[in-house]
Amino acid sequence: MRTKRNIFEDIDWILVVLFLLLCAFGWSSIYAATYDEMHQSIFDMSRNHGKQLLWIGLALIISLTILLLDNRFFETFAYPLYGIAMTLLLGVLIVGTEIKGAKSWFVFGGFSLQPSEFAKFATALALSKLLSSSENAFAKLSSKVKAIGIILLPALLITLQPDVGSTLVYLSFLIVLYRVGLNQWIFILGFIAIIVFVTALVLKQYEWEIGSWLLSGKIAFMISFTLLAAGVYYLLRKVRGALLVTAISYVGIIGYFLSVDYVFDHVLKPHHQNRINELLGIVSDPTGAGYNVHQSMIAIGSGGFSGKGFLQGTQTKFNFVPEQSTDFIFCTVGEEWGFLGTFVVICLFMALIIRIAWLADQQRSTFTQLYGYSVAGIFFLHFIINIGMTIGLAPVIGIPLPFFSYGGSSLWAFTLLLFTFIKLDSERKYVLR
Repeated sequence: MRTKRNIFEDIDWILVVLFLLLCAFGWSSIYAATYDEMHQSIFDMSRNHGKQLLWIGLALIISLTILLLDNRFFETFAYPLYGIAMTLLLGVLIVGTEIKGAKSWFVFGGFSLQPSEFAKFATALALSKLLSSSENAFAKLSSKVKAIGIILLPALLITLQPDVGSTLVYLSFLIVLYRVGLNQWIFILGFIAIIVFVTALVLKQYEWEIGSWLLSGKIAFMISFTLLAAGVYYLLRKVRGALLVTAISYVGIIGYFLSVDYVFDHVLKPHHQNRINELLGIVSDPTGAGYNVHQSMIAIGSGGFSGKGFLQGTQTKFNFVPEQSTDFIFCTVGEEWGFLGTFVVICLFMALIIRIAWLADQQRSTFTQLYGYSVAGIFFLHFIINIGMTIGLAPVIGIPLPFFSYGGSSLWAFTLLLFTFIKLDSERKYVLR
């Protein structure tokens, strides 16, 4: 380590420029989404675009503050910061304010703060601290339990709010666990679980008459899977343990398949059920559960190749799309800037994520490397789900598009995530292996 002459020495300016471009493009989209002739001033604090400009200014102060800190601060205080974040998550369940069905906010006068956004940052630090320690190598069972506990605790507390979208973001930490040795079969089993879950929901609506028999979709699946399992065992019958593995897999998948209805009907909230049914095409309700997505797709489609022009979006101006400046901010880009605009935005996000992942691979510090993978994973999950929501490829679960969606908590949390990595990366060539 060494003392630098100034805070900007050796920082990755590509990431800084991408951050500034995304913030600027995001703010202009919020301005377009909330603009009207009565509120034209960019500094109008009664409108989201005026407030967002203030949040961006404070985000810049946060970024400069991070660059002023000693890079050892983040590893040294990883666990205390995690403890503070968990305390805030507990506190919001007790004294928080419920907004849109989730008790996720502390409200102070006209200002609100969402602890779950900052918990991602704290979890990334704590997980990286744990797994970069030589005595906590992931090969040890105790380390696996600790790592999973660090991830599950905030995810559980956020689920209790309930905020399903923020909970799902914690799946991004599986990327970190994979990099330190998590078995690839975990991902394969997860993919199979998703396929079986979707299959069970879709097959509920199908029935076939075969003579005097009525064959339901679920029975057809069980018969087909039984024949498949028998075929697999026949092919592997000479392999030691083939019967036991086949039997366990069969019972597990069939049991999971039969439990899907109960989980869907009794665990998920009605609005989650409606959104999933709409996504899978089980029901079509363009004026109800599917209204947001339907209007978002109309807005994006109406933009064509080059868009209608800045401040010219009709879907935007007449408030057809709810949550226009937050969850569905991407459709504003599609309507006003068309395919070209959305292509540029997607390229900016992909450049940001790929750059972070590439820099993470170059790190000499294991802590910085694992933290970089955490940041890349969090940004990727937010990016892919948010855009997927606006074009009807993912259920509407209400997570923001980084640096784009309106909101101080999310913007500041993403700034913390990114600039902490930029700060840690700036010391890369001075760290001994």
